[in-house]
Amino acid sequence: MSYQNLSGRTAVVTGAASGMGESTARLLAAHGARVALLARRGDRLTELTEKINADGGQALAVQVDVTDEESVTRAARRIHQAYGPADLVVNGAGVMLPNPIADGRDDEWARMIDTNLTGALRIIRAFVPDLVAAAADGRLADLVNISSIGAHVTFPNYAVYGATKAALTHLSASLRSELGPRDVRVTNIEPGLTGTELGGHIDNTELSSQLDGMFTAMDALTADDIADLIAYTTSRPARVNLRQVVILPTQQA
Repeated sequence: MSYQNLSGRTAVVTGAASGMGESTARLLAAHGARVALLARRGDRLTELTEKINADGGQALAVQVDVTDEESVTRAARRIHQAYGPADLVVNGAGVMLPNPIADGRDDEWARMIDTNLTGALRIIRAFVPDLVAAAADGRLADLVNISSIGAHVTFPNYAVYGATKAALTHLSASLRSELGPRDVRVTNIEPGLTGTELGGHIDNTELSSQLDGMFTAMDALTADDIADLIAYTTSRPARVNLRQVVILPTQQA
């Protein structure tokens, strides 16, 4: 598919070291966007940036921890110095750490809340002025938040993860009411079962096996599927905002 409206844009993608973020960064760059790749794993970012640039794209590796306010501030400063203001921001950084609520894993709760919700807010705060300015200048301006079907479908032992994603979905709707009148599009994407590294951090053997079983039972989405949806969404005419998109594997009810 052709995404002509991506050429010449400046994109910021968090969680770009792997999974949906990596695939999105690759696809945006392949269609002419300058892409700032943000993630904690600097070595992985450097490798990906070199590959994108070698393929004729433009990419900038920016190591960042979205749970650290100063880290985000430094990252935004570096991006502005290298590329100027952004007009496309994808909040792709996230972590999924399921466990029974009775286990009381407040370490996991804090990590998910600070990454999935507060981390997204830090990125939004850093780049919303750019988006507003781009829209005021008559250019496309997009904020994309990657949530999850866990925002509205309950899964046992995923309560806190689901709560963070429900908060992100609600945040997207609220931001749309603030930014939409200023011609900034806000899109919330809720993927179903998708093959990424997200499940690799689960430390509960039973839940990890359960997730593996789901991948065996059905043909899951790929990270490239999500990237394709993001590229399509952000390359529509300025008058079109795909505000809320739920994307599932065909076999997932």
